[in-house]
Amino acid sequence: MAARRVKVKKGYHHGDLARSLVTAATLTLEREGPEAVTLRGVAKRAGVSVAAPYRHFEDREALMAAVMTDGFLELARVTEQARTEAATAPESVLAVGLAYLAFAAKHPVLYRTMFGHAGAKSAHPELMAAGKEALGVLQRAVDEARREGALLAEPAALVTLAGWALVHGLSSLHADGLLTDGAGPPIDLATAAPALIGMLQRGATVTLSDAGRSTAGRRAR
Repeated sequence: MAARRVKVKKGYHHGDLARSLVTAATLTLEREGPEAVTLRGVAKRAGVSVAAPYRHFEDREALMAAVMTDGFLELARVTEQARTEAATAPESVLAVGLAYLAFAAKHPVLYRTMFGHAGAKSAHPELMAAGKEALGVLQRAVDEARREGALLAEPAALVTLAGWALVHGLSSLHADGLLTDGAGPPIDLATAAPALIGMLQRGATVTLSDAGRSTAGRRAR
């Protein structure tokens, strides 16, 4: 007896099927890990036929790319909201960093997948564009702070890279449980993150003349 085709749940239509599948895939990823994400499993979770995902995704890799794209777009959304709500441009750099960390802490499996997935990301232009959009929020925050006279000690690209390296490193350590597994000193991320970002900001705000005076003073001693 042939298997009965599972009908699309009432309320679904062609326009939102892809969105429903990506949502189902993200839920599977976060609850069961990336290995559990399959086209068949996602179709079952979304309540559609096993053939339905192929209307939008050529294979599992395409579906995973869509999940990661959504992740980067959400990261861009929450960090941009933090940036625009900050009281001053220099404060927006801290706000973006903390929002980045909060996203990674809330979605550790998704975050690790976004940066650690072994697939060819360059084969998916929308994914690459979403990643650039997420990083672009920090770039805008740094540029605006520099226009107000802060973070001028180094080129904007280096300040942005240092900020990204800091929050990405902290996010990865937290997502992997390395800040709480006893391997190193106990770290409270809520306390450490603002302090570390503040250290970066102060270091990037030191002017070249200030740095020269500090070096001369050390030599004199």
